[in-house]
Amino acid sequence: DSGNWYQGKHEPLITRELFDQAQAQLKRDNIQRENKEFAFTKLFTCGYCESGISAEEKWKQLKDGTHAKYIYYSCARSRDRNCKNKYIREEDLITELLKMLDQVNINELGMRQKLEDEMARFNIFQRSVLGTITKSNTDHVTDIRNYAKYILKEGTVTEKRELLANLRSRIVYKDKTLTLTD
Repeated sequence: DSGNWYQGKHEPLITRELFDQAQAQLKRDNIQRENKEFAFTKLFTCGYCESGISAEEKWKQLKDGTHAKYIYYSCARSRDRNCKNKYIREEDLITELLKMLDQVNINELGMRQKLEDEMARFNIFQRSVLGTITKSNTDHVTDIRNYAKYILKEGTVTEKRELLANLRSRIVYKDKTLTLTD
């Protein structure tokens, strides 16, 4: 930390040119990895070993030359390296979540007021901008449940995470099915 540099008296192991080439290669290989944010990580636990659930993005080249993106969720295996829990595609996971929403008490969502406010805002938008009038629906709970399902299917990563994070029960993933526990 003195700031003083001293000339070494040893014979160098490599030449200055080789050192410079290695440094250039290291700079070239300094690739910034993209940190992906997946919608359903850190929200479930494994039904076998109670580890968290992680996600992985895969790309497949189709016969027509285009690429299809698939997202798979599975046990992170942090507590049991040999956990036997199966992988599940995101589409199948959303289907399981939709089934689960049919069974959950709508008050358990923990964000009922926020969903109601969003629905009211949308109804005002429909009336004032689009000029359409929505029918008066007496089954308000069904509207909230359907809006929650819409968020799971079409919402942003943030909206999906917020919806599920507000569940008052814990979600457990085991063998391609989801269950709620207290």
